[in-house]
Amino acid sequence: MYSMLPEPSLYTVKAVLILDNEGDRLYAKYYDDTYPSVKEQKAFEKNIFKKTHQMHSEIDLLEDLTVVYKSNIDLYFYVIGSSHENELMLMAVLNCLFDSLSQMLRNNVEKRALLEHMESLFLTVDAIVDGGVILESDPQQVVNRVALSKDDVPLSEVTAFALQSATEQLRWALLR
Repeated sequence: MYSMLPEPSLYTVKAVLILDNEGDRLYAKYYDDTYPSVKEQKAFEKNIFKKTHQMHSEIDLLEDLTVVYKSNIDLYFYVIGSSHENELMLMAVLNCLFDSLSQMLRNNVEKRALLEHMESLFLTVDAIVDGGVILESDPQQVVNRVALSKDDVPLSEVTAFALQSATEQLRWALLR
C-alpha cells in the first residue's frame, strides 16, 4: 500500500491558468512538461474550460490532474497539480492569487483591468509560485512584494528611454 504513494515533493503546482469567459488564454504558466507544446496546452485549456465553466464546484479531476478553479465576472482562474496533490494546498495558491490581484486591482478583477495590469499579474504569480514550488500563500505579503518590485523602473520606461536615446544618436550621426 505505501509503495503506491509518490515520493513527497516541493513541486506542487503544475500550471497556473487564467482564461476568459470564452475559454481563451489570457495567462498560462506551465511548470513541467505534461503538455510540452502550445498546441497541447491550448487543447488542454479548451478541455478544462469546457468541463468547468458551467460547474459550481471548485475542485475537479481531469486527465489525471487535480484542478482547482474559481470564476469571477469574465475570468476563470485555475491552479493545477498532480492527482495525488493536496487540494487544500492548491486552493491556497488559487485564493492567494485571486485575493492578491483583487487588492491590487481594487476589487476590479475583470478581463480589461487584468489586461491593463499584466505586469502585476506576472509579478504576482512569480511571487506565489516559482518553478512549481509554492513560495507564498499570504495575499498581503504578495501585494507588498509586488509593490516593491514595481518600484523599479518599468520596462516600458526603459524601452522608451532607450528608443529616444537611439533616435537622438542617429540624428546626431546624420547631421555630422
